[in-house]
Amino acid sequence: MDAVHYRLIRSSRRTLGLEIGGDGLIVRAPRGASEAQIGAFIRQHQRWIETHLQKLEQQKQQLADVPKLTMAELQALADRALAVIPERVRYFAPKIGVTYNRITIRNQRSKWGSCSGKGNLNFNCLLMLAPPEVLDSVVVHELCHRKEMNHSERFYAEVLRVFPDYRKWDRWLKENGALLMRRMV
Repeated sequence: MDAVHYRLIRSSRRTLGLEIGGDGLIVRAPRGASEAQIGAFIRQHQRWIETHLQKLEQQKQQLADVPKLTMAELQALADRALAVIPERVRYFAPKIGVTYNRITIRNQRSKWGSCSGKGNLNFNCLLMLAPPEVLDSVVVHELCHRKEMNHSERFYAEVLRVFPDYRKWDRWLKENGALLMRRMV
């Protein structure tokens, strides 16, 4: 294997760890880890690193080829979202046993949804490009924050009670969401 370029982050952690980020390989190491230990760890995980760096390159290529939406197309998505999303929120809110305040549709570059402490819900218009189950998973996720303003086990237990396929559609969004976000002008 050729020399691997990586960013090293030292912290109070106890073990070495690897992460593939947008900029490539990140090695997380305890403050006391030697260069030799880090090098051996990288060599030990060589196959995993190569596989995931190749995937990252493929994703970058896919993202570069994604056509941008026009302002008119974004507006049409926002209009459609304004018709569809409140209906889904009205459907799921009683199943969860919560109320909510304002619903806002946005053209966000990084978030699919959010819930404020006052019960205001925000959703990304790009959800209209995803399967309906993805939209429902985001709606349920945000509504469950009306009960738990965190991502605890109790929060996810409530999400899964209402939407048992949540993890499947959340995974779809994690795997495909970047492509959708790249469509933003």
